[in-house]
Amino acid sequence: MPAARESLLDAAYAALARRPWSAVRMVDVAARAGVSRQTLYNEFGSKDGLARALVRREADGYLAGVERALAGPAEACDRLTAAAEWTAAAARDNVLVRALLTGCWTERLPSPPLTAAHSTAMVPAQRRADGPLPAPRDFVRIVRDRAATALAAPGTAPAELLLRCELVVRLALSCVAAPPGEGGIAELVRAVFPRHPAGPARPSSAPTPTAEARSPRR
Repeated sequence: MPAARESLLDAAYAALARRPWSAVRMVDVAARAGVSRQTLYNEFGSKDGLARALVRREADGYLAGVERALAGPAEACDRLTAAAEWTAAAARDNVLVRALLTGCWTERLPSPPLTAAHSTAMVPAQRRADGPLPAPRDFVRIVRDRAATALAAPGTAPAELLLRCELVVRLALSCVAAPPGEGGIAELVRAVFPRHPAGPARPSSAPTPTAEARSPRR
């Protein structure tokens, strides 16, 4: 029941905005979503299953935003800037994304183990939610690799591109804890990933000196 599942996850997220996860009741989540409590348990199995599904959805939503930022015809620097700005904005506006990216889970939040949970769920989406959840280092790797794949161009050194993308991802995460000042994230990204990275030195176009010009003056 995809529609009921999304309604239940929306209701759980809304409840989390009003009270700590420990005080969120399944019956209230079901009532807000307009379904029976049995439907809630059929979909998620337990409150822990609901928590894992909620965290998984927010993780997937964040990564979908990264993909959108990296898509399109803009220059590589601009797309990478958009991904970094999305990272900072998503962490600022979504408490679960912030916890996922930083590893800082407060007592107000659900904090399911990141390791896989034993699953007997019949719902494919729940079986996926019961799988391993990404840790902060996983997000660094995932976003770095997706950025490098999206921005790769002929003549680009793969190792250097990966390093630059990882530096930008880590820069964006630092902006979550300490927002930048004037110039914002874009200025910081340009320092790591300029619009037109310097290429190898070109041979001089000046004419070759003649033998007479090269000879020392007497």
